Amino acid sequence: MSTSYEGTLKSPKVLPHGPPPPQAGLPQLIVCIVGIYASFLTWALLQERITTTTYSVSSISQPERFKFSVFLNTLQSVFAAVAGYIYLRLSAPSNASVPPIFPTKSIIYPLLGIAFTSSLASPFGYASLNYIDYVTFILAKSCKLLPVMFLHLTVFRKRYPLYKYAVVGAVTLGVAVFTLHSPSKKKSRAPGTGKDGSTTWGLLLLGVNLLFDGLTNSTQDFIFSTYKPFSGPQMMCAQNIMSSAFTITYLLLSPYIAPTFMGQYLGMGSGRELEEALGFMSRHPRVAYDVVGFAACGAFGQVFIFYTLSNFSSILLVTVTVTRKMLTMLLSVMWFGHSISSMQWLGVGLVFGGIGAEGIIQRREKAAKEAAKNQGKKEL
Repeated sequence: MSTSYEGTLKSPKVLPHGPPPPQAGLPQLIVCIVGIYASFLTWALLQERITTTTYSVSSISQPERFKFSVFLNTLQSVFAAVAGYIYLRLSAPSNASVPPIFPTKSIIYPLLGIAFTSSLASPFGYASLNYIDYVTFILAKSCKLLPVMFLHLTVFRKRYPLYKYAVVGAVTLGVAVFTLHSPSKKKSRAPGTGKDGSTTWGLLLLGVNLLFDGLTNSTQDFIFSTYKPFSGPQMMCAQNIMSSAFTITYLLLSPYIAPTFMGQYLGMGSGRELEEALGFMSRHPRVAYDVVGFAACGAFGQVFIFYTLSNFSSILLVTVTVTRKMLTMLLSVMWFGHSISSMQWLGVGLVFGGIGAEGIIQRREKAAKEAAKNQGKKEL
């Protein structure tokens, strides 16, 4: 949990709410797991195809790649906002009114924070794909514990048990081993990628992406713990509405900002990303289907994520997410023909072994706490 809001955390704001929904059981759990796997495995395959495939109108035309990350992020957040609103209405008890998306004025500020950081995260992640391959991207994205711990240690002055540092060490070593033993990309680099294929620069961009992810996750924790009973459907809807507002505003204003000193300083190029993205899809209609499918899969996947988080344990969700990312890597290797050396597989094993060990320890700690709590009740 974020500890920078200690005064607020001591007196959480209790929001009005109706009767609790019925408990979810095994059938719902199976649907959630299948839904998460199906949505995000398809989402990942489409993401890699969109961002790494080169297209040519004819044999003599210059090949080009889809590089419009803000447009892609906008479309996904719009789809997710609509899906979140439908989910919010359907999840409300029949004998109660639909909870407001923004229940209080004070919640708007932290929601603006997560919308801002999540909107900034995606462009850095997509930019990193100009310098690293998708398998490295997925492996590094599995290491979300790193930025969260970094923020809590440096900003919130929080301390962790020893095993957490061991997990971070294993994960960091795994990513380093995987990256250092990557085959040279000079021969296999696709047209339109970075000029020098700098892996270090790609990892730096990805590190910024993970840092923003960490800020987003920490602020989400703060909101859920402070504004009770603010729910997953409300979070999904509110966050994506605000993210859509940020990115749509950027797309509409960027043509006017790009020619200015600020636009040149920020490297906004022509500033016509919306126009250029639509033009790209009109020249290459197959991309449009992939982009819409990508946005739809991401929206459905978020519904399953938030439902699982609301009705089952977060440890279960972590287990499902980690195994899903392992399957994503395997699918990427098989589908797109990536080559992984034995040392790189060792790096993969270190990363997922560390994350898996953390999940097992957390599960045991939670079971021990529940047993101690039940024992205390018996003694009373």
